[in-house]
Amino acid sequence: MISHHFHPRIFLSRWRLLFLVLLFRAPSAIAVDHLSNPLADPPKWKSLEKYQRTIMHDEFERLLRDVYCSHGISDELIRLDRDFACILMDGDAQTWFTLRFARDERRLRSAIHGWRTAQSLPRKRRTGALSGLKIALDPGHIGGEWAKMEERWFKVGEATPVEEGEMTLRVAKMLAPRLRALGARVSFVRDKPEPVTPFRPNDFKEAARAVLKTSGVESPREDFEAADDPLREQTVRWQSEILFYRTSEIRQRARLVNGRLHPDLVLCLHFNAEAWGDERNPTFVDKNHLHLLVNGSYSESELAFDDERFEMLRRLLSRASDEEIKIADTVAVTMAKETQLPPYQYTTDNVARVGTSGYVYARNLVATRLYRCPVVYFEPYVMNNSEVFARIQAGDYEGTRLINGVERPSIYREYVESVVKGLKEYYQTEWK
Repeated sequence: MISHHFHPRIFLSRWRLLFLVLLFRAPSAIAVDHLSNPLADPPKWKSLEKYQRTIMHDEFERLLRDVYCSHGISDELIRLDRDFACILMDGDAQTWFTLRFARDERRLRSAIHGWRTAQSLPRKRRTGALSGLKIALDPGHIGGEWAKMEERWFKVGEATPVEEGEMTLRVAKMLAPRLRALGARVSFVRDKPEPVTPFRPNDFKEAARAVLKTSGVESPREDFEAADDPLREQTVRWQSEILFYRTSEIRQRARLVNGRLHPDLVLCLHFNAEAWGDERNPTFVDKNHLHLLVNGSYSESELAFDDERFEMLRRLLSRASDEEIKIADTVAVTMAKETQLPPYQYTTDNVARVGTSGYVYARNLVATRLYRCPVVYFEPYVMNNSEVFARIQAGDYEGTRLINGVERPSIYREYVESVVKGLKEYYQTEWK
């Protein structure tokens, strides 16, 4: 297992299962070719008409090339002209969405956010630096009885098991009152160690079989014998579980964020990890690091999917990136100061470093793509680092304790304090 934001790609070019059509789609939505996975929403290209002439050519190109398509983009998917951009809607039918640019500042229509920028918040600093800001806290993963299935659980001897879903929920519950004291209106995307999605792995067995068939596994096994089974990814159980906790769960959270909570900012709270191997005899590492993620850095293979291309364009036009990069950069600096952690160094090409802190990367994750507002995705601490493990075992406490020969505050309070300081600094600075 590697870092918990691992994003598996489920390839399914043609999905015709009536089971999932009835379960997840309206009866008319049966043409779902070229979607990234069986639960993806078909693009609603007409919904982008409201963005006509809300952006000029140069800004669109900057966002496209510097943030969202920093690895390049084929003109078979997106074509740029001085007055408009053409974005492929349907490769088979060769239909294109035309986005018209404003020719000059005088003809530029106001950007449509769907959330409030720092500058648009009410100026009530006497009631708190975050007065009026709507923040949704999204504790990563599920935890509880689902922790082992998620591969976010390990145990050393008689020590308390490390469960990331439980840890992120603790951080969220400690963070909420601190943010409210600064005037923010805080909501929870998940407030208990249970799934947000109403579905369970067994609901996805037919979809799992279709995924496996598409990948060339005609007669898949139903189950795997153990976690180290080298062929477990070819079983119905494994694919069903992936569709449950990685796909359905995150998409249900997105529906909650976009349809009910309507925040100005989402904080996705996580802890990081290096590969730890056997969950009952985990490998400890010397590495310990920090980084924050924002949306961007789409690969050409990801943009080949109709839904991801549509969602990328919608996010670009909402202008979320400039705000979330500035927030992430500011908070990263305070977190680095509080935690004394070095920046994580990616060795893969699915990210692009953004901002100026050295700690912030753009990456195409489902949550950061689907949540329709600025999103900051936190990745502090390596859970299978020996010092971090000792701090986790110490739990929450006031003041400091001697951990591996160094006086340390509670890891949870350090996390919370660094986030609070960063957000306070950003919004106070933006109000000046």
